[in-house]
Amino acid sequence: MYRPNFYESTCLRCSETVYQVDRIGPLKDFTFYHTGCFKCKACGSKLTLKTYFNNQHNSEDKEVYCMSHVPKSGPGHFDQNSVGIRQALNVPKSTNLINDQIRGSSRDQFDGIQRQMTPNGHNGNGNSVRDHVSPSYNDSSDYKYGRFDASALHIAHALKQTEIQKSYNKAREKPIDQYLAREEQARLEMKHRKEEDDLYRRFAKKREDEERRMQNEIQDEWERELQRLTHKFEKEISSKRSRDEQNVLTLRHQQQKDDLEKNMTLRKTKKKESLTRKILESERSETAALVDKQSSEMLELISARRSEYMQSESIFLDDDEYPNTAEYPLVAPKPSPPLLSKFQIYADPVEFHDVDQIAISVAQNDQKTFTDLVRQLIAHCTSDVEKARTIFRWITVKNLNTMHFDDDLRGDTPMGLLRGIKYGTESYHVLFKRLCSYAGLHCVVIKGYSKSAGYQPGVKFQDSRFRNSWNAVYVAGAWRFVQCNWGARHLVNAKEAPKTSKGKNDSLRYEYDDHYFLTDPREFIYEFFPLQEEWQLLKRPISLREFENLPFVRSLFFRYGLHFADEGYGAVVYTDDTGAATVRIAMPNDMQSCLIFHYNLKFYDSDEDSFDAVSLKRFVMQSVIGNIVAFRVHAPCSGAFLLDIFANAVTPQEYLTGEPMKFKSVCKFKICCEELQTVMVPLPDCASGEWGPTKATRLFGLVPSTHQEPLIFASRVLEIQFRMSRALTDFMATLHKNGIEEKKLSKFVQHNVVDDTVTFTINFPEEGQYGLDIYTREVGNNMHHNSSSEKHLLTHCCKYLINSSRRN
Repeated sequence: MYRPNFYESTCLRCSETVYQVDRIGPLKDFTFYHTGCFKCKACGSKLTLKTYFNNQHNSEDKEVYCMSHVPKSGPGHFDQNSVGIRQALNVPKSTNLINDQIRGSSRDQFDGIQRQMTPNGHNGNGNSVRDHVSPSYNDSSDYKYGRFDASALHIAHALKQTEIQKSYNKAREKPIDQYLAREEQARLEMKHRKEEDDLYRRFAKKREDEERRMQNEIQDEWERELQRLTHKFEKEISSKRSRDEQNVLTLRHQQQKDDLEKNMTLRKTKKKESLTRKILESERSETAALVDKQSSEMLELISARRSEYMQSESIFLDDDEYPNTAEYPLVAPKPSPPLLSKFQIYADPVEFHDVDQIAISVAQNDQKTFTDLVRQLIAHCTSDVEKARTIFRWITVKNLNTMHFDDDLRGDTPMGLLRGIKYGTESYHVLFKRLCSYAGLHCVVIKGYSKSAGYQPGVKFQDSRFRNSWNAVYVAGAWRFVQCNWGARHLVNAKEAPKTSKGKNDSLRYEYDDHYFLTDPREFIYEFFPLQEEWQLLKRPISLREFENLPFVRSLFFRYGLHFADEGYGAVVYTDDTGAATVRIAMPNDMQSCLIFHYNLKFYDSDEDSFDAVSLKRFVMQSVIGNIVAFRVHAPCSGAFLLDIFANAVTPQEYLTGEPMKFKSVCKFKICCEELQTVMVPLPDCASGEWGPTKATRLFGLVPSTHQEPLIFASRVLEIQFRMSRALTDFMATLHKNGIEEKKLSKFVQHNVVDDTVTFTINFPEEGQYGLDIYTREVGNNMHHNSSSEKHLLTHCCKYLINSSRRN
């Protein structure tokens, strides 16, 4: 049985599995709830991420409460369990003492002035702030500044969460220059270069020997076949007396020789291609084995020198002060699911601003050795996460489309590897693994399948097609995924692809994507399936068939915080017997005001996007109600279709400029209509985009007073009324109906504006289905227009689908 979004999380309230589409969390102590179970424990009232509260006075209580029922302590109450609080309050006031245990590094500082917080521990962006203190504690008039210990119950939970979230920062990362001399690392690199030179020489000799052997085999076969033809020709011509017959035989013999030469040339070409593939596969395998060996040697050297340094300096970690700290492992640990999510390691890429700037700066110059490159990158890194980050950013900063390489570059240098990546002889994952070893990080290359370029939902992974490789790096106490190739390069449409100097389109655009750095396994599995099950890094691994059936989602889906509003979605969605199927996507609350969606529908096995000269887009109804965007597909015929859903985050100001917006794909579905019992009629030919008034409210501040739904059932006369929450002007509405010209319908729509209310009145000329487009613009938008071009200068506001009938 297919389970679309099953992972290891369980609901704290009902103890059942929490699926991604119906999950709230992680909350206190990494707990989760079903949406329906997210209620106050005391009164059962429904909660949201902005209205829930945790019990700040009992660190063992993981439940959620409303404001009225969250447990509170009485003012000024102390008992024998609050000794830590009493001691803290009795400490003499000092402005120079800072709570080092809570604050840690400077970027973890918090107080009532620096960080605005709501009582339930959420910041202004709606994100859960885990390193917080009790509101009652902050609000106490008896609060005195000073040192606090962990026995204070009010801050115990904050301390625990800070330890979990920032545990990777507690490892004391010394600069590599302090324990490993540059010259010693460079000597090992030179030794590795010599090994690579020897390997490449063996490759060259093997290629030469194999090609010579192939040439000899082809030559021997050619001579045998030619000898056979000649023997046959001589035998036949000796029996012919007539000169004409001899001439015919001679011509035929020459034609047979020419045909033989062509066939042998084709066979030679095919054999050479096959041989080249086998040689490349063998060379890559041997190269990978050598890189593994050299990486291990480099890691052993770094680990040994670091250990010697710590012993010589008598550096020992205090287990009481750093209970979760462990020295970076000397031996690569076995793969297992990480205990912390990516969000718990860093909530926003801006946290790496300084590290990223170093990587960008280093990328402006060319380094001839890996030792020099990595030393420049990690010199100021304070954790293993920052080391991996600066390597990842250096790789993703390099735009291979604009880089020019010297022909005499060595293949075993940073620039040589980048040149190899550009021309397909090297790979990102080998480069990342090599650089990690020079930084003292464990890194592995993982092989498997990926839903990459050319993949469509519903495709089976049966052969070498869609094979891919990526990395896992051991940082923050666990193995975490890194995909440098996808983090740096993106496919673009052919018409958008930049022209190269040779006039060809380059279908790859270099654009950094943070999703592919330390990606959570539960998100990574949607696009990548390792051949070795343990490298899924999931508590409950899935099968290849289940991977095929997972919805085809892209990184933007996760970046925007989207999830599917219903359970059961697979890569293939089947229609009912009327040809109808619906895909519903839920948006997070903080994205509802800025996310704009779009879609495209075409036949699955071709690029054809019309049926009977009508665009397939008119067989999809997109609507937004609340935080749900729905795509209702009505297949016009039986068969398979491809539904591609796009999104973009824009502000109302950006939208109102009228400039074209670029949308990126967030997910795709194969829509299968096996049987169609109803003839489908296309929607009226309105402007593209969503139906309903939500867009008008979100972007224009135009609030519907009468009709809140995208579909209206009306009689022969209809009034639609809006209230303006900000000044708008130059309203216009156009009516559409299949089979009738738009101009003929213009006289049946009028509007008038009274104060802040605008009313549209439609007198339908006949019964049937209509589409109503509404246009407007903001007051103060200096757009000069005339009646003939008015519609094109105004901005589309919203549209309705209206069924007019006397019965309504």
